[in-house]
Amino acid sequence: MHPGTGRLKRQSTFKRFVEVGRVVLVNDGPSAGKLAVIVEIIDHNRALIDGPTTSVPRQAFPYRNLILTPYTLANLPRAAGSGPLKKALEKAGVLEKWEQSGWAKKLAARQTRKNSSDFDRFQVQLAKKSRRDLVRKAYVKEKKASA
Repeated sequence: MHPGTGRLKRQSTFKRFVEVGRVVLVNDGPSAGKLAVIVEIIDHNRALIDGPTTSVPRQAFPYRNLILTPYTLANLPRAAGSGPLKKALEKAGVLEKWEQSGWAKKLAARQTRKNSSDFDRFQVQLAKKSRRDLVRKAYVKEKKASA
């Protein structure tokens, strides 16, 4: 309850906020698909981002082209330079956490499929076919054993 009002405090449904230290995924431009950090909020439409470890240059970027990740760098000062930002990123281990996340693995798998050749897709088709055959044979064998 809020003190003196008698009202219950309601939990916010939003978990990711635009804030200094928020790790973001760049969604557009030459740095698309790379991680950066919000180092300063410019206005309601843009933020200053920097990615010293992911080669994203320090630049103003519109929010509509950023995807907020669940990771933040705690106690990052506003407009921090690339040096302190790089140290904070390494200390927090954000890039390692990102690589282990399902989101990053899904993006990597999508990129692998996108870059695959016709022959690669054919090999995947044959592998799926042989796996399906093995599963079917094992199922039939189990069904005969239980009957």
